[in-house]
Amino acid sequence: MNWVLVFVMYALLIFGVFMIESAARHLPMSAEKLNEFGSAGAYYAWMQKNWIVVGSVAYFAAALIDYKWIRWLGVPLYAVSLGLMLMAMQADDEVHRLSIAGFSFQPAQLGVTSGIIMIAWLMQDLPKFHRILGDPFVRITVIGVVSAIPFLLVMKMGDMGSALVWIPVVIVSLVVAGIPFRFLSFISFVSAGILPILYFVILPLVSERGPDRIDLWLRMLQGQQVDIQGDGYAPHNVSMAVGKAGWKGVGWKASADKGSLHDKKFIPHLTAHNDFIVAVIAEELGFRGMLLLLGCFVLLLVQGLFIGFYSRDVAGRLIVCMVVALLFAHIYENIGMCVLLMPITGIPLPLVSYSGTFVVICMFLLGLVQSVWVHRHRRRLEEV
Repeated sequence: MNWVLVFVMYALLIFGVFMIESAARHLPMSAEKLNEFGSAGAYYAWMQKNWIVVGSVAYFAAALIDYKWIRWLGVPLYAVSLGLMLMAMQADDEVHRLSIAGFSFQPAQLGVTSGIIMIAWLMQDLPKFHRILGDPFVRITVIGVVSAIPFLLVMKMGDMGSALVWIPVVIVSLVVAGIPFRFLSFISFVSAGILPILYFVILPLVSERGPDRIDLWLRMLQGQQVDIQGDGYAPHNVSMAVGKAGWKGVGWKASADKGSLHDKKFIPHLTAHNDFIVAVIAEELGFRGMLLLLGCFVLLLVQGLFIGFYSRDVAGRLIVCMVVALLFAHIYENIGMCVLLMPITGIPLPLVSYSGTFVVICMFLLGLVQSVWVHRHRRRLEEV
């Protein structure tokens, strides 16, 4: 086992439990649960602990089973995730969440997970059937089709944040799959050329709020006046909470008397424990708290790349690098939207935000990364 990966992952999970207790303390709660747990924050922290227990089972199961067997789950998982996304599009839920057997989850996250496994499996085994299937054009087509279907479905659901994470995942998969530089250059130039069409024509058709959020973000970057009581309320107050924190912050679960914007509910309190948890962390723990958080994330991602370097095959390298790309996209987008580097999107911070099944999915994906490390010498042993 790569114990650095294990320790850093659980350090972020434990840190997240404490911050969820503070961030979720203003959420509405029934009288029965308030009597049992004392506060809404304590309840959601307890729920996060339960998800971590489930995720731990998924993590160690994925880590100890050879990933060459897990990758065969790519096709059924991919088909199930597409079916669930189609069901979520028909569900009467603002964030397209499904509830099955008492569990509530967003199938968009499952789509990314199955896509990662699917791409790794196809890039590893397709060339074995026929030499032409290893051609760069064929590999580009396969990656494009596998990623485009869930990407378009998620965009149609209006979940721009979950759709955007596909972009770095696809870019990394093309690079790690060994696509020649001339193909990558051509794709880059074509993408740059059709970007205005995607923004002005396609995006308004598949997402109602996406263009407005991007336009608002661009106007705030340019210093133009926006309605901070309307659409600009969340980005303005969240960035203010981060900007005024200073070195030490106002303290964990600080009251309004100490200047806490979160306690005054200026940070949107209904999503402070997931989408805007970085604003709560920055305000309460200050710059030093954010340095510690970012340091842990950097160590986690670098350790992932280190594991990918020692992978025994292409599938292992693809799994590790795409998981690192997925986590990086979530981290960059979630933190970036709290400091106006990115537009506001509903996307959780991996391992730290309260996000239900997404915690389990992140731990499962990190378990796959751990499996690449655990079984890195298996081919060598089989040859002996």
